[in-house]
Amino acid sequence: MDKEIREKLEKLAQELKDVMVNPDVDIEVHFDEEGRKFPYVKVKYITEEHDVHEKDIEIAEDNLNKSVEELKEYVTFMIEQFMEEIDSVEYGGE
Repeated sequence: MDKEIREKLEKLAQELKDVMVNPDVDIEVHFDEEGRKFPYVKVKYITEEHDVHEKDIEIAEDNLNKSVEELKEYVTFMIEQFMEEIDSVEYGGE
């Protein structure tokens, strides 16, 4: 992975941590991990009943050319979708 992409992912990680104020959501950005083709964001969501749900959001090669802001919007959207899916199952769509 080249230096420019690594720096972009590090900046993305910091911006995601700044934007995610929900204490029930934990976010980790992983890159250069052995056995993985693409960098990814691991999202851990803990419900009110303390159930833990995890999802890996891959950042595919075509997305790596996007700006940090575009990547942040994409990952934030995917996290919101993930949380809505869990809430729908856990709380029956409340």
